[in-house]
Amino acid sequence: MANELTRAPVSPPANAKLKIYFLPNLLTAGNLFCGFVALTKIVEADLTTGNFHDIRFALAFILLACIFDLLDGRIARMGGVESPFGREFDSLADLISFGAAPAFLVHRVVLKDVFVRYQEVGWFIASIYLICGALRLARFNCFAMQSGSGGGKEFLGFPIPAAAGLVASLTLFMIWFDEKGFVRSAWRYVLPAIMLFLSIMMVSEVKYPSFKSLDLRARRTFTKLVVSILFVGLLVILREKILYFVLPVLFTAYLIYGLVRPRISRKMLQEIEEESDEEAEPSDPS
Repeated sequence: MANELTRAPVSPPANAKLKIYFLPNLLTAGNLFCGFVALTKIVEADLTTGNFHDIRFALAFILLACIFDLLDGRIARMGGVESPFGREFDSLADLISFGAAPAFLVHRVVLKDVFVRYQEVGWFIASIYLICGALRLARFNCFAMQSGSGGGKEFLGFPIPAAAGLVASLTLFMIWFDEKGFVRSAWRYVLPAIMLFLSIMMVSEVKYPSFKSLDLRARRTFTKLVVSILFVGLLVILREKILYFVLPVLFTAYLIYGLVRPRISRKMLQEIEEESDEEAEPSDPS
């Protein structure tokens, strides 16, 4: 037993080289930076005055971290530079930006006021979310290591960036709801319940599409192009009025989609999640 405890760790081969690719990991570092800024702003926020400026700032950086997380993986796949180091670094960044930051945020803004007499309940709900997020990331890394890739076309369990995006967008909506003079008491109880549900969904075996098979360079039909331009333009023009509604709806739609996905026909799934052969490849002019 003593020999087993004092056994030296196995060193890598002398010719082994750690593959670290600059651009994807730079974006992952941006993700981690956003998580740190969000946590800092949550700590600095003075909620006694009713000023949610710092909280809004933190929410914006959590959502910005989602964009960094989306870009780093896609760029790594497009360049064929996925690596074990990048996968582990990405998971560490995700745990801070999408695990610790949202959990601390909801505890600070909502749970402390909801469970005034029983603060331990608030700690429990926030910590369960964080723990389930860590378990989900660990499970993803184990499966990715076994398959030798960064994952396939599906996620097992609700992705933690999407869970953080839903929590952040709902909190943003709740703050806007309160500032408009509406009754907020009901929302204060809804958000903790949603966090518990998201915790379960992250470690569940419900499959969600990763949309990794979507090719941004593929040709699109004219109708799809026009609809996309109109949608983005509408978001930019009416961002102050509809942003508080659009983000929660998008993240909620993705959450529900995974639950109803097994009941959708294969043809419709292909339309939603993948590029058809006609659009992905140029046709032969001859």
